[in-house]
Amino acid sequence: MSDTPTTTSTPRTFAVWVVLLAAAGAFALTMGTRQTMGLFLSSLNTSTGLGVGSISLAFAFGQLWWGLTQPFAGAFADRVGAGRVLLLGVSLVALGTFITPFMSTTAGLIFAIGVLAAGGAGMAGPAVLMAATTRLLPANKRGMATGIVNAGGSFGQFIMAPIAGALMVSVGWGHAMQVMAGLVLLALPAAFFLKGNNVQVAAPGVKSMSTGDAVRLALRTPSFLLLAAGFFVCGFHVAFLATHLPGVVAACGLPTQWGAWALGILGLFNIVGSIAMGWAVGRWRMKSLLSLVYSVRAIAVLVFLLAPKTGPVVLVFAAVMGVSFLSTVPPTAGLVAKFFGTAHMATLFGLVMLTHQVGGFLGAFLGGKIFDATGSYNWVWYIDIVLAVGAALIHFPIKEAKLVRQPA
Repeated sequence: MSDTPTTTSTPRTFAVWVVLLAAAGAFALTMGTRQTMGLFLSSLNTSTGLGVGSISLAFAFGQLWWGLTQPFAGAFADRVGAGRVLLLGVSLVALGTFITPFMSTTAGLIFAIGVLAAGGAGMAGPAVLMAATTRLLPANKRGMATGIVNAGGSFGQFIMAPIAGALMVSVGWGHAMQVMAGLVLLALPAAFFLKGNNVQVAAPGVKSMSTGDAVRLALRTPSFLLLAAGFFVCGFHVAFLATHLPGVVAACGLPTQWGAWALGILGLFNIVGSIAMGWAVGRWRMKSLLSLVYSVRAIAVLVFLLAPKTGPVVLVFAAVMGVSFLSTVPPTAGLVAKFFGTAHMATLFGLVMLTHQVGGFLGAFLGGKIFDATGSYNWVWYIDIVLAVGAALIHFPIKEAKLVRQPA
């Protein structure tokens, strides 16, 4: 009888890691590809002659569309299963990325980058992946699990940015983008391991709340609305960095490779921040952790503006930004699950992601417009500081139950 616990726990542990690797791997490939698109902005501008502002519009629309797709992708995944949604999403990311080099107009870039690639990434994005992970894993593993899945996206950026930079040098930017499209397809097997829907988490004999009722309840909950407002600020910050960090580095008078290294460092240290946050959500209130992250962002941007713009300074700044880059996702997803449970997690977290991407649209778009108007990114940084301070404060009124510490 002594062998029974070992025999039953080993498959269970194996299943946990299969789920985590599938979700984190899919996020790594889709997010890693999207987050390296800023490296191609200068080449697209040179090739099309459209101007940074017009091309930024395509990237900004992609940020918005990525968010718009997530509530609907989440609702669809809650009904028919995450696997089918992931299958379609990964395919669209690959298609949109592959055809981007053939686009020569703003409308064409919006279609390829903003509709196909971004929409597909939304279907294979955090709303669906986090919901599938929380549904398939026990409650005591969800905090660290969401941190690991989130770290997958960062690891993808860390790996993909240098790969994209090397490909641009060796085969040209157009072929580099098409190779990246092929790499995205490696995420397709994750659809098999993450299949399933919200029926599996409904209590036996209890009628489930409809998706519409769940959405209406969320929109009547002040804490949910405050959480979404804070995530709007996160989107502004993240999209601006993802789209314009190479441009910020170039504006500092540094060689192009420093931009690729900065993106890679951003992704590397986001792994650290995501896993650390996954560990922290089981030990401190999630709303307090979110306030801390936004405060760190505001202070780091202010210090960067005052510091000399050298290569090492840029990399240190990218590292600090990386720690706070997407470390907001585990506590945000955790609060949504804590407020409403996991049955409609994909839909409700998708709504929060929508507000994130509305902020992302403004971050990507205003970054290009302000640079075209002033020749500098400083005013975007000023806006970012104000928003980060506001986000740090807005989480205090959120009503989160006191943490009940569980024995290890």
